[in-house]
Amino acid sequence: MALRFFEQPIINSPYEYPNQHWELDSHGQPTQTIVKRRRSAEFVSPIPRPRRRRASDEADQLRLSVVEDAGLSTEEQEYDVNRTINEMRRLLNLWRAIPNPAHWGVTPETVRLLQHWRQHDFSGVRPFFCQIEAVETMIWLTEVAPHDKDGKLMLKRLQDANRDANPELLRFALKLATGAGKTTVMAMIIAWQTVNAVRSPNSKKFTRGFLVVTPGITIKDRLRVLQPNDPDSYYNNRELVPHDLLPDLNRAKIVITNYHAFKLRERLDLSKHTRALLQGHDEPLATLETEGQMIQRVMPELMNLNHVLVLNDEAHHCYREKPISEEAQLAGDERKEAERNNEAARLWIAGLEAVKRKIGIAHVIDLSATPFFLRGSGYPEGTLFHWTVSDFSLMDAIECGIVKLPRVPVSDNIPTAKVPMYRNLWDHIRTKMPKKGRGTAGELDPQDLPPQLQTALEALYGHYAATFEAWRNEDIAVPPCFIIVCNNTSTSKLVYDYVAGYQRTKPDGSTTFRQGQLELFSNIDANGNPIVPPRTLLIDSQQLESGEALDPTFRQAAADEIERFRRDIQERTGNHTLAEQVSDQDLLREVMNTVGKAGQLGGTIRCVVSVSMLTEGWDANTVTHVLGVRAFGTQLLCEQVVGRALRRQSYELNPDGLFNAEYADILGIPFDFAAEPVLAKVQKPRQSIHVRAVRPDRDHLEIRFPRVEGYRITVPQQRLHAEFTPDSTLELTQELIGATETRNAGIIGQEVDLTLAHTADVRPSQVIYELTSHLIAHQWRLEDGEPNIQLFGQMKTIVRDWINDYLVCKGKTFPAQLKYKTIADLASERITDAINRAMQRGADAPLITPAFDPFNPTGSTLHVSFSTTKQDLWQTDSRRCHVNWVVLDSGWEAEFCRVVEQHPLVHAYVKNHNLGFEVPYRYAGQNRHYRPDFILLVDDGHGADDLLHLVIEIKGLRSDDDKAKKQAIEDYWMPSINALGTYGRWAFAEFGDVYALEADLSAKITQMVDAMIDKVRK
Repeated sequence: MALRFFEQPIINSPYEYPNQHWELDSHGQPTQTIVKRRRSAEFVSPIPRPRRRRASDEADQLRLSVVEDAGLSTEEQEYDVNRTINEMRRLLNLWRAIPNPAHWGVTPETVRLLQHWRQHDFSGVRPFFCQIEAVETMIWLTEVAPHDKDGKLMLKRLQDANRDANPELLRFALKLATGAGKTTVMAMIIAWQTVNAVRSPNSKKFTRGFLVVTPGITIKDRLRVLQPNDPDSYYNNRELVPHDLLPDLNRAKIVITNYHAFKLRERLDLSKHTRALLQGHDEPLATLETEGQMIQRVMPELMNLNHVLVLNDEAHHCYREKPISEEAQLAGDERKEAERNNEAARLWIAGLEAVKRKIGIAHVIDLSATPFFLRGSGYPEGTLFHWTVSDFSLMDAIECGIVKLPRVPVSDNIPTAKVPMYRNLWDHIRTKMPKKGRGTAGELDPQDLPPQLQTALEALYGHYAATFEAWRNEDIAVPPCFIIVCNNTSTSKLVYDYVAGYQRTKPDGSTTFRQGQLELFSNIDANGNPIVPPRTLLIDSQQLESGEALDPTFRQAAADEIERFRRDIQERTGNHTLAEQVSDQDLLREVMNTVGKAGQLGGTIRCVVSVSMLTEGWDANTVTHVLGVRAFGTQLLCEQVVGRALRRQSYELNPDGLFNAEYADILGIPFDFAAEPVLAKVQKPRQSIHVRAVRPDRDHLEIRFPRVEGYRITVPQQRLHAEFTPDSTLELTQELIGATETRNAGIIGQEVDLTLAHTADVRPSQVIYELTSHLIAHQWRLEDGEPNIQLFGQMKTIVRDWINDYLVCKGKTFPAQLKYKTIADLASERITDAINRAMQRGADAPLITPAFDPFNPTGSTLHVSFSTTKQDLWQTDSRRCHVNWVVLDSGWEAEFCRVVEQHPLVHAYVKNHNLGFEVPYRYAGQNRHYRPDFILLVDDGHGADDLLHLVIEIKGLRSDDDKAKKQAIEDYWMPSINALGTYGRWAFAEFGDVYALEADLSAKITQMVDAMIDKVRK
């Protein structure tokens, strides 16, 4: 059974009733047991839990997002959708079991269609069971339920569910997993309604008028197959209607539109000044369309009908929001997202209500993989639409093989991680991601992406490369597709440039092209020439869906890409004029919609980098890998993104009559299992303490210090050599660069390991060359800003020695990870520090001078004055500290205060909290500021007029960043300040044992006093 569980996860035919399912335990994990009955309708996540669990995880709820009844105050308000769906399934099973079609309670035309869908020998892919069941549900509710006792109760329940949420509309929601074929369901519903309406024109149950509403232009374009006269019409091409009934379909009136068309337009194009002139002091000019004019514009074909049937595709965007309670008000980005959702939903449903008033709507059929209320709707986020009557979930679709099996990280080789790092990548990189877009002052470098993101890209790319090779060996005409979903244009452009290459501007103004870091995705070849057509696509699907002009920021980011596709059109057609006439948005939409389609504009695309969400309805079936580089606030959002990768590539049955398993590997999309809403507790008010310098009583304890912004280093002309120390060591670990081995698994099916093993083949000489080039380009420039190329030979020798002796690769990392700019910066800083250290020991040492804050070069304890609500404080001794309180960050600091105040040679001390004492340093290529813990004034034998300033750091475990801080203060800050002489003498000490603070401080002071005595004696 275990072998079957992993190698043969698909256990049901897509065309038959799903009469068995994999059993899941109370935590949602498979028991490897097959239960011989259909899975009940319930919220089951198709995503496995992380392998590592905490005891508290045992109580997690297995829900898609928040529980249905969250926020509902009475039983009357609660609507048990699962009970309705399961009851609906029971009634359908009883109805299907009736052997005689004459007793089905439906029209002869409906009988004919049902028998055709269930029994016809289709030449191609036949309708799936889930598709037939969805249509059967609507047939039963329309034709059978009004004459059946149980059916009347079901209709009453659904009417009640609609009354609160949709008072002007009667809606039924059909929930089908992404990739289960909602377009086919719509075609079957249209066929059923139209044939019956033509044969029974006086019946109010049927109509031949249909309004199909979509969330965007992409789906609108794709749904043209619902038109009977379309060359690719589903009715004929997919044999959904018997040939003798096809003429009846030609009488259908079908309007397909995106909801944006419901927005009332201006009838007069007036400037602001002209409008004001015409209006004068009267009422505002009525220049907007009326509802009737809007309907005449959008759906003139339906105007002469008595009523129409509405099909809402991706219907979770359509709802009437209700007022949100004060406690549930959102803020920040969440509020903005909710406002956008509600604005779209309001426009959509208001348009339908207008159609109901002007034409008449029999009812609305919602189709969606996720018919859940969105954030800010006024309903608990993720609540299933109360009028949902049919559900074929993603878990059901997986067990039938209708979709790919999503695999997500379940474990990795980071020992301290509670959850695999790449399960929720954004949590590990959000603070390291750039805050500004490119093209601004201080243009951002794509090589500055966080190491964890680069490693995630590299790990997933390694598996993609193997998949790409396998597809090529099988002579598949199109490549697999890798999609990256980002949070905004700034992030997506940086990621796009990193994987696909970009143009660099040199200091002299000339430009060069840099090849992408992921070779198969690079739009630039090894010689620096653009590849036409591009392999990687940068897209903002939300902009394209609205039909409006591209945002200038995105247009600028995608400018090169757009021009390359224009060249591709010209080369394909030989028509330069045609290439120029195509609008930017139409061109990009065509590329996106043809990804995975051989011979078409997007047929060569291997990677799609998306701004925000990829468009719903994007039907590429070649997606094999997905990386999320953004926050995912809800499980609904997670499932929608994963859904972009779930369409199968092949629909061929194996000898067992089942589909073979196909997989999609997912990183960075954090499916969660602890989804219960938690109310924030009221915080108790805290007492505020004023921390200040006590003046004038303690002014004799004042401590002054320089405010340094940086350093100027004058390097003498001499042969370079390095003095390495243990702190020169750089350990490449999973904590530094991200997980290097991640186990990806689905809820069922085979597992796969994503590693960096493919980077082990990079030659050592290449690593040495690239690190030396980076070191010279970023650390050793001439006065004019150009790299000091003359030092390359000397630097190369030093770099080789450092890599051989001071680079330690742990946790399945490799020297090739030095190509990450952040890691290369760390290495360069260590090597540069070692070179400077060696030169300072020489006879001709480099001159280091401090660069002071020009507006405030000197800081003092005199200026300390702030309030704090922290309760962990130390009241200082009035004989030792200028400031009245020390704000403690740890118990170690309290012990240090006690020790300092008792030491006879310590004249004064101060905690560096809101003091302004900082030591500038560089770490990982970034300028940072180090704030040591304390400054002491110590009598080391020079007398009361020449006290030593002793800077103290209390540190437990030392990280690589801590090493850089220590080197900065010892090798740069103190030498420059002590050489200057105007701020007295300075020393530094680092203490790491709380139980030895008193002994260590005394030993340090004694050491300095002894050094002074020895100096006097000499």
